Amino acid sequence: MNRLSSHVLDTSLGKPAANVPVRLYQADRLISSHVTDADGRCQNLLTDGQTLNPGIYRIVFDITAYFPDGLYPEVTISFKVSAGAAHYHIPLLLSPFGYTTYRGS
Repeated sequence: MNRLSSHVLDTSLGKPAANVPVRLYQADRLISSHVTDADGRCQNLLTDGQTLNPGIYRIVFDITAYFPDGLYPEVTISFKVSAGAAHYHIPLLLSPFGYTTYRGS
């Protein structure tokens, strides 16, 4: 089974961002919704039996829940899943007025 994980880090405080609501979509179809744990992680955004098929996905992070007075109410990260890939890790580095992401390992 393949896996999709995420990690949200608060770079303004140098700590994990806990309790951030996270939703996973393929096209306009909601696949799953989670909340980051105390370490800012969603260990697997797929539920039992779900697989990441090749295609375009997006993760939507509800930033207002974490930074109510921040500039960005949400962050959407779109990414492409290739055939044969077993694991995708999508980190989000976050502050009240900026963010960045990359493909993690």
